[in-house]
Amino acid sequence: MTFTEADCLRSRGDFPALERTVDDRPIAYLDGPAGTQVPRAVIDAITCYYEKCNANSHGEFVTSRESDLLVHETREAAAAFLGAPSWREVSFGQNMTTLAFSLSRALVREWQPGDEVVITQLDHEANRGPWLSLEERGIVVREVAVQPDGRLDYSDLERKVTSRTRLVALGLASNALGTVNDVAYARRLASSVGAYLLLDAVHYAAHFPVDVTALDTDFLLCSAYKFYGPHVGLLYCRPGLLDRLRTDKLRVQEDEAPFKIETGTLNHAALAGVKAAIEYIASWGPEGRSARGSSPPWKGSAPMSTGSRPTTTTPSRRSPASPSTAPTSPAPGRPRSRSRSTASRPTKPPASWEPRASRSGTATSTPCGPSRCWASPSGAE
Repeated sequence: MTFTEADCLRSRGDFPALERTVDDRPIAYLDGPAGTQVPRAVIDAITCYYEKCNANSHGEFVTSRESDLLVHETREAAAAFLGAPSWREVSFGQNMTTLAFSLSRALVREWQPGDEVVITQLDHEANRGPWLSLEERGIVVREVAVQPDGRLDYSDLERKVTSRTRLVALGLASNALGTVNDVAYARRLASSVGAYLLLDAVHYAAHFPVDVTALDTDFLLCSAYKFYGPHVGLLYCRPGLLDRLRTDKLRVQEDEAPFKIETGTLNHAALAGVKAAIEYIASWGPEGRSARGSSPPWKGSAPMSTGSRPTTTTPSRRSPASPSTAPTSPAPGRPRSRSRSTASRPTKPPASWEPRASRSGTATSTPCGPSRCWASPSGAE
């Protein structure tokens, strides 16, 4: 799919921030690594939530039921965006950094002093600090060196992964240099010693399609502010993995994925913006272009790039990027306990999380535009 000059000029009209001038000159936003501006659709979705259904969750009234439905629909959209098996693998947080710290505190409860985590000198501090903080718990953190050309030293990575390694934390793409890392190689190394693989996709998700199935990762983190949304962190966990971890949570919080790592009430308005951002990206896909102005569901089309592109080999639009080869199948030696679920995507959440109004046919959509409902008016699937 080609993004033409005409598309570029037309898309500018979607972003109110581009209308601003300073000293009678239009502003150019060149700081791509710091995030993107947001389209009108995202602003409208956030505004509409506050105007129409601002409420807490799990209440016995219509705005609360609409809020519950909105959160669920955003999980479904995010799961499609990440290529996850279902919404059950997608958790939300204040930002990627907060989720990484929460995950580090949960994982360290499984480990022993002397166990090791591998990080890289190329990574953003948000994928370093949470793991470095575990040194006070006796965890050994090993850093992979960066070569003068801005790429990781993969020989050093191989040396740093040992039988004591419990996690390899790696960025998919550098926010500073744009370097796209060889995730397939890191996956093979982690698998060979039974370690988890965690990927930071914050900078990558704005440039290339993300497919957690093809990446065969255990964890993936990103943030919507890099792909035209508000500041909300997204965490993917391999099916069944989060359920086994002991997370920091209130006793009233559900003790199951994806909820058990989410602390307190989520930012519902921001989640409305996340859903709108994903739908906006989808609107530039082949099917979306034929119906611009509507809100088509996510179809797997690639987001438009913002800022500088990664400097290594451009990947196929159907597979994740790698300087060598993209992972297309699970790496050999994967522990059976971490094998990927092959269950089909569920069409609705469990009964305990189904907005009660949907059972009587009164809350199968939100008041802020088209909704991909997962419950029929009768409550049947």
